[in-house]
Formats: sequence, C-alpha cells, structure tokens
Amino acid sequence: MTNQDSSSLALARQILSDEGQAILHLRDLLDESFDHAVSILLDMEQHGRLVVSGMGKAGIIGMKLSATFASTGIPSYFLHPAEAVHGDLGRFTSKDVALILSNQGETGEVLAMLPNLKRMGCPTICMTSRSSSSLAKHSDVVLLIGEQKETGPLGLAPTTSTTVMLALGDALAMAALQKQNFTREQFAFYHPSGSLGRALMTVRDIMRSDKKLCQVAPSLKIREVIHSISKTEGRPGAAVVVNPDNSLAGIFTDGDLRRCLQEDKDFLDLPVAQKMGKNPKTVKESALVQDALRILSENKIDQVIVLNDADHPVGLVDIQDIVSLQPR
Repeated sequence: MTNQDSSSLALARQILSDEGQAILHLRDLLDESFDHAVSILLDMEQHGRLVVSGMGKAGIIGMKLSATFASTGIPSYFLHPAEAVHGDLGRFTSKDVALILSNQGETGEVLAMLPNLKRMGCPTICMTSRSSSSLAKHSDVVLLIGEQKETGPLGLAPTTSTTVMLALGDALAMAALQKQNFTREQFAFYHPSGSLGRALMTVRDIMRSDKKLCQVAPSLKIREVIHSISKTEGRPGAAVVVNPDNSLAGIFTDGDLRRCLQEDKDFLDLPVAQKMGKNPKTVKESALVQDALRILSENKIDQVIVLNDADHPVGLVDIQDIVSLQPR
C-alpha cells in the first residue's frame, strides 16, 4: 500500500467517524418537536400530501426522503423551491403538509414560499441547524440538526449536514410508519416489483383461473380432455378434473398423457377418471407464492391445484408462472 493510499484510507475513516458522531449527537438533540412532527404527518386529512422541498444538496436529500415517505404509506412528492415561486405553488392545497430542508434556514427561494403556505394554512415542518433562522421562525415545527461542521479537507462541501438531514428524515418516516401500524403486506403493495413484493404475493395473484383454467368432468373421454386443454387460453399443461358437486377429483397432466402413450394405445376413448392422478397436490388461494413453489419443488411436479376455503378448485399454478416472477 502506498503512502497516498494510506492517507486516503485514513481520511475515509475520519470522515465516517465525523459523520457517525454527528448522527449520535443529533440523537441527543431530539425533543418533543419530533413527536409533534409525527402527529402532523398522521393528522393529514384524506387526500393530503407531504410536499418536501429544499435547494441544492438539501433538496437532493429531500427527494430521497419524499420517496421514502411515499413508499411507506404517506403520499408525498418533491417540489423544487425555485419552481415553486414561479407558479408551482399552485400544487399545494390546504390539506397538504410542507417539509422544508435548509441547513442555515436563510435560502431565498425557500423563504419565498413561506407567505403562500401560511395563507393556505399548510402546516410547515422544517429541518435546519439554527432555531434563530428565518425558516425556523416561520415554521410550525422545527427539527434542529445542530450546527454541523462539514467534514473533509476543506470543510466546505455539504457532507455532515446532509448526512444528519437524511438520518433525521429516515427516523421521521419510520416513526410515522410505526404509528400507522404499517405492515409488510402494505409495503409490498407499494413495491410490487421488488423482492419483498414478490415474496409476499399470494397464489391468488398468479394462479390461472376462469378462461385460463381447464376443468373437465371425470367421465369425459381423454381425447376430449386433450382438445379442451388445447382450447384453453394460455395452453395450460394440465386439466383439473372436477366432480359434479364441484369437489376435486384429480388432475390430468402432460406427464399422464406421456404415460398413456407408452402403456395403452387405445387410451383416447377412455374416461379421464381412469388415467388421471387421483391425489393431486393442492394449495390454498390465500397461501404465499413461496408455499406453492415449495410444494412444486418438494414433489418434483410442474402444476399444483388451487383450492378456495370450501376446498373447491378455483385455479392452477404452473412452475412457469412462478419462474416468470423472478428478476431478470
């Protein structure tokens, strides 16, 4: 390792230490204003939005926080202060809450928004380093981040100040999430393409049903069953055999067809009940997709029949239906 490499590594460790210490100090600065801010967020009237704003690096942190709130049950969007004072203040309604980030609390574009927010009656929460700042004086709730010394060789670029803003915003979002009793299932709803969204999908969400489900009677001839499978939308690899009382009788799969071809050349005119699988694997429609995958994997099969609470067949899950969910 060169001396320069050693110097860089030492600097990196120092910066991380400085920012870590700043976050720990921020923890000690928290007071009842934080609880007040959470209450305001949860008291937003129906259809209200959390509008987050900030200039420069604080604005970039604000964008991230807005996205975090939106993904955890509080509708939110980011509004650039410069655009706000050039017409976009019309995006605010009296039902909204403003969250404004500014280290010194004296940014002109940020302060220009405040009179309009007051006229509309929008509660304003701010994150700033100084309680004496203009932003703090005209906000309903002030979340102080403390006077931060920016870390790094020059101590000029926003580093520590934006780190503590991000940490404080995350804490605010998580506190609001806890108060809402926000669940993993709700989180998955806002992240349908994420790994958690896929993990929490139910069999009902992916099963083949209605026109995509081939259901036949036990007395139907196998040649007619094959024809029915071919006509079914999506060309499933199996037919679900159902009794007259809508109870499950069995399943006839591509594997059953192959076995028939090997064992009985005159099978086409036999009733499907004679050649079907009579103890097919099943899963409830409310079960997780992961449960269906486990059944398919453990039994080395390609299809599992889906039952409702009355144990009547309502769908079919093919291994390909689950494979298609995996990220590419």
